[in-house]
Amino acid sequence: MFQSQGVGSVPGILPSLDLTVQSTAQHRGPLEEGPACPGGSVGWSVLHARKVPIAITCFTRGLDIRKEKADVLCPGDCPLEEFSVFGNIVYASVSSICGAAVHKGVISNSGGPVRIYSLPGRENYSSVVANGIQSQTLSRWSASFTVTKGKSGTQEATGQAVSTAQPPSGKRLKKTPNKKAGNKDCKADIAFLIDGSFNIGQRRFNLQKNFVGKVALMLGIGTEGPHVGLVQASEHPKIEFYLKNFTSAKDVLFAIKEVGFRGGNSNTGKALKHTAQKFFTAETGVRKGIPKVVVVFIDGWPSDDIEEAGIVAREFGVNVFIVSVAKPIPEELGMVQDVAFIDKAVCRNNGFFSYHMPNWFGTTKYVKPLVQKLCTHEQMMCSKTCYNSVNIAFLIDGSSSVGESNFRIMLEFVSNIAKTFEISDIGAKIAAVQFTYDQRTEFSFTDYSTKENVLAVIRNIRYMSGGTATGDAISFTVRNVFGPMRDSPNKNFLVVVTDGQSYDDVRGPAAAAHDAGITIFSVGVAWAPLDDLRDMASKPKESHAFFTREFTGLEPIVSDVIRGICRDFLESQQ
Repeated sequence: MFQSQGVGSVPGILPSLDLTVQSTAQHRGPLEEGPACPGGSVGWSVLHARKVPIAITCFTRGLDIRKEKADVLCPGDCPLEEFSVFGNIVYASVSSICGAAVHKGVISNSGGPVRIYSLPGRENYSSVVANGIQSQTLSRWSASFTVTKGKSGTQEATGQAVSTAQPPSGKRLKKTPNKKAGNKDCKADIAFLIDGSFNIGQRRFNLQKNFVGKVALMLGIGTEGPHVGLVQASEHPKIEFYLKNFTSAKDVLFAIKEVGFRGGNSNTGKALKHTAQKFFTAETGVRKGIPKVVVVFIDGWPSDDIEEAGIVAREFGVNVFIVSVAKPIPEELGMVQDVAFIDKAVCRNNGFFSYHMPNWFGTTKYVKPLVQKLCTHEQMMCSKTCYNSVNIAFLIDGSSSVGESNFRIMLEFVSNIAKTFEISDIGAKIAAVQFTYDQRTEFSFTDYSTKENVLAVIRNIRYMSGGTATGDAISFTVRNVFGPMRDSPNKNFLVVVTDGQSYDDVRGPAAAAHDAGITIFSVGVAWAPLDDLRDMASKPKESHAFFTREFTGLEPIVSDVIRGICRDFLESQQ
């Protein structure tokens, strides 16, 4: 439509609004003159179209406006952090129109009129921070748009606001938050590594994409549920989109559909290694405390070594699943570098991480069993580390000999240990009990599931003051804090911090805690007797009992306790 202006050849360079209106007038034929355009030929219909933009919501996307050119009206006070914008100047059509307009500086966050122009799809949409919005990269999309400032003046929007992301009708509004949040019982960061080699061919490649789309749909993708990305293995690996790019199933399905067939050898090992090293980073959307998963689809067999890639993935804490389709027939086995490649590449060779389908036809029945595996985070062994798979309870001495100022130092010691771990509802969990003659649960393992909340609560613990009954406090903690976590897959640790001798026996309660599978680190300050510390500590005693004469000496012990927890965790996994 704008060939004379060079739009097709130079993305983002657009004709002026006046030229556009004149072009429209010329196509429509003679139009009546009006006072708004002295001597001009722009008629009432064009002016009316220009004056009455379509009301849209903050989240209406470019693909929701199916016109080459349209005037829209963005509302004010849209949440900038929730805008989904891909590109710069030229935006992928999956982007929010209003988000793109704010990003480009066409409007402020107070809203206003915007003119949107449809453009062809392209590759490599760039990531740029502008006007408070971080746009995202996108490797490829089928359609684009750009925006310019709409005409100001007295404009009244007519009709319903156009949006598919957040519909305005009453009944659907109730469902939208849950849909956006996703399946909270299936928390995983998943990369689908699909086969794009000549070995699979164009037809089966499309069937593979359909299957991946069905799996993505059933997973329940959402902001608080699973996040997915896509990598294509061929001669050279290509990350098609990252975890952060899409947080709704609908957008993921669009993105999968747009992925083109690359061809070449099926260098799955090369692609798996690339995915483990480059895909799972904080910048690309990986979340702390969430299992990292790669689902590798192999049609036949890989062209390169996949065992080394599997080792690299395990070192990065990535759970590798292999979905094999159409195993090599006997006469083809001679072409396979390693017949046992599946067993060597998966996270654990226990049958859980491998999955076979006979062919790409009639695969619907295989979707649900695979989804169930991907949502069983307890079995994601390769992403379990001492930082995300432990329960740590702190038993804090609040007796009179400690004093208020030293008690604050003890709380800082506890905070410095706690903040090292990846605290979440499926990750590490922290609890705290203060004791004198009595015991007070400050918070339990299930009370807080974010690091920020846990650290805030620790800072605000009130000093009790009183006697010292450490044995009773250990029994209380085992029963009331660890008891409800009996079925937790995490390894249990108890860190006791005390400054004096206990008035009761600590050996019996400590032995009972050890028998219950709880590893105890004892930390003594000032007048804490070494015999008590050793009696409480787990074996070997010398690496589980610590002492410092001054409360300021607690700081160097922080790293010793953290290293000890990680050492014990690793030994328990072997």
